[in-house]
Amino acid sequence: MSLAALTLSSPLTVSTTTKQKPRPPHNPKPKITCSSLTTQSQSAKHHLLNLISDQERGLKTQNDTNKRDSIIKAIDAMAVLGRNTVTTGDSLSATWRLLWTTEKEQLFIIEKAYLFGTQAGDVLQVIDVDNKTLNNVITFPPDGVFFVRSSIEIASSQRVNFKFTSAVLRGKNWEFPLPPFGQGWFETVYLDDEIRVVKDIRDDYLVVERAPYNWKE
Repeated sequence: MSLAALTLSSPLTVSTTTKQKPRPPHNPKPKITCSSLTTQSQSAKHHLLNLISDQERGLKTQNDTNKRDSIIKAIDAMAVLGRNTVTTGDSLSATWRLLWTTEKEQLFIIEKAYLFGTQAGDVLQVIDVDNKTLNNVITFPPDGVFFVRSSIEIASSQRVNFKFTSAVLRGKNWEFPLPPFGQGWFETVYLDDEIRVVKDIRDDYLVVERAPYNWKE
């Protein structure tokens, strides 16, 4: 008698004469712990910082499409690690110093500063969440500075809306005011005690570090 016939006519006999197959061992997926996330973050951050370390804040990247794509891919990896984090809290308030960007306006000023008999120093973003202010700053040591004031509003866990309110070009003994010019938003896709990684409304990217000083007007 075939097994099929036994199954149909005598299920009790089949159950007593056949052995049950052993269940495969239970292999739960490994849990992702805080330490493993920290390791991933440190590895991804090291890779990103290594990629931008010789790019002169983005000047060299402008003419190197492959390098730009590699850096943006590394930024996207950082964004995945920061996806469910809040980056618009008190830790956003700081003086941030530029490491790398794709923003053409900033890069133009950095590159062409020599035409005015000077050179660009630190490029900063100064954020105060409590007072809802942001200053974009380009310094021209020893005494020059160009900065744009903005008001900000927290829009979500990672997005900040901003609106330019005024701009100032300042020297040692003089100051030239400029009118405000625009608004938009940026998202801090990754934030830790050392760096911040940003994408904005124009699909520009920004990597900054916490400066070792606080800039004030």
